Formats: sequence, structure tokens, C-alpha cells
Amino acid sequence: MSVSISAGELQKILAATPAEQNIMLTGRHGIGKSQILERYFTAQGHKVVILFLGQMSDPGDLIGLPNKDEATGKTTFMPPYWWPTDNQPVVLFLDELNRARPEVLQTIMDLTLNRTLAGKRLPEGSRIISAVNDGEEYQLTDLDPALVSRFNIYEFRPTVEEWLLWAAQNGINQHIIDFISENPDMLDGAAFKREDQGLDKTPDRRGWQRISNIMEENVSEDLLKKMAAGIVGMGAASKFIESIAKLRLLSAKDILLGDFDKLKDKIKKYTTPDFAAVNESLFRFIEADSYTPNDIAKITNNLTAYYELLFMEDYREAMAHFANCYQSGTYQNAIMFIIEHCGPLYNKVMKFISSI
Repeated sequence: MSVSISAGELQKILAATPAEQNIMLTGRHGIGKSQILERYFTAQGHKVVILFLGQMSDPGDLIGLPNKDEATGKTTFMPPYWWPTDNQPVVLFLDELNRARPEVLQTIMDLTLNRTLAGKRLPEGSRIISAVNDGEEYQLTDLDPALVSRFNIYEFRPTVEEWLLWAAQNGINQHIIDFISENPDMLDGAAFKREDQGLDKTPDRRGWQRISNIMEENVSEDLLKKMAAGIVGMGAASKFIESIAKLRLLSAKDILLGDFDKLKDKIKKYTTPDFAAVNESLFRFIEADSYTPNDIAKITNNLTAYYELLFMEDYREAMAHFANCYQSGTYQNAIMFIIEHCGPLYNKVMKFISSI
């Protein structure tokens, strides 16, 4: 059984793992394995080469075409298009490893052990990372134990909170962020099965991002529902459209930049799960820098007023969740904002934490 890690833990593991050790990530499709890896290593100044092994029909797609050396009369292999020619180390990302043909898997045995392929050696310092999809819904190839033994294996399970923060920082539609915040099971939810076609449609992170892009086109609600159903399944799409119609909870922007005195009566009617969703959204809003310097004073006043409301109404569970958001370490920017701008709020939160 592999070790389960979050996105934050993955970045720490990538930083701590020597280049000569291979890493394998297992996980569902659409959870961001390749995107996180590419973004991390690109930011470190490394070239990332992504090879989709499941799409390769034979070893020639990986090792290049054979060519006769006229000087020696021997057959050599021409370097494939992706092979580094500048002698600079690369990060070789072998995606869909367990969907590759057996003959392709045999080809990479030497690559994963000795960093060589058809007699050519990768530049010193190059890394090899692979990703595999797990689950019975995939058509998979059994991996040779000798190949598996050459990898450090981790089960990649990025948290909902990590995705929500990423979504806030990358312009995902606020309705989607609020919906997933209230319905975290819908981020990577259960499949919607089309009995007539035998197809499963499963909500996933890529799907919600595609829906966000569609919503920028201002399509009608009926069309949006049909398009969303084709992306994340009818069950998730119907629930999402219903949530838009209800608009049950105030957004972080409403609370932090609005007239709080006009909002507090509505906030008082929230349940404990509602407060939990609102707390997370407030921290996410500040963490993602979703405001201008001119908004700081307003945010300071309204965030303080919000916590004061929790305190005065004795919503202890909501206060405990707010304190947990502060202590979790997920929202470092928000923590610094509270320390720098919300002195009285900071003191009350610290007093509450010490009383638990």
C-alpha cells in the first residue's frame, strides 16, 4: 500500500528527493499530477519533457528510428525529438505508465535504472518521474515488479482545500468555488453512468475548470446545465445549477468589501456548516490577494466585525473552525494579514485558542 500525500507534501518530497531516485505518483485522472509537476520544475529552471506512454504504438516512438552508421556498418538509433541535445539535465515525465504497451515498458527498464536509452545516456542530474492512473475503471497494463522497484511510490491525493485555494488564485468562477466549498464530494465525485452507452462521466478538477471557462461566455442556464452535464455528469451538473439559483451563502467578497451592518442579520441565520464554508472562503479570499491596497481598511474592519459577531452570538463551533483555519498553515498570507492589520482580532483568536 502506497503512502498518501497532498499537493503541498508533494512539493516538499520533490525538493528532498535526489535526482537519481525515481518517483511514481498514483491517483485518479484529472487531479493535476502532470500540471503540478510541470509547474514546480519549470519554476526551478528545469526543462520538463512529458511523454504519454499510453499513446505510443511501439518502442520506436520512444527510442527513435534505426539508422545505419556508414562508417561502422552498424545500426544506431537516431535521437527522438525530445532527447536533450544541449547536455543540460531534464525532468522526464512518463505519464500513463501503466497504460503503455508491454514492449514500450520493456524499453524503459534501462532508462529507469541507468538513465540510458538505446545506448544514449541522459545528461547528469536528469530526473525520471512517472504517473499512473489507479482504479478499476481504467484499462491498465500490469507493471513488472522489477520496474516498480525502481520508483519511490506515492499515492497523490491533493486536498479539496488546496484546489479551492488554487481556484481562487487562478480565476475559477466564484460560483464553482462556492459550490465545491459546500459540496467537497463533488470535486472528484461519483460517476454518472449512461446506461444506454455504458459510459461513466465523473466530476473532476479538469472538468470544473472547463465549466468555469464556459461560464465566461455568458451562456444561458439551460445550455450551461447541458454543457456541464457533458463534462461532470448530470448529477453534479444539476446540483451545481441549483446552487447558483439559490445563492444561499454570501461570498467572501460580499462580506469583506460590502456593508457588513446590512449583512449581519443574514449571517446570524447560518448553520455551523455554513459558517465553516464562509470561514474558508474569507481566508481564501485574503490568501489569493483578491483585493487592492485600497481595500485593506475595509477588509480589516469587516473581518473584525465578522469575528465579533461570532463572539457576541457565542457561535463557538464557528469560532473553533475560524481558529483552525488560522492554525492549519494553509493560509500564510491571510495569517500575516491578520497579524499586521487586525490586532484586536488576532488577540481574540489567540485567547480563544488558548482556552480550548
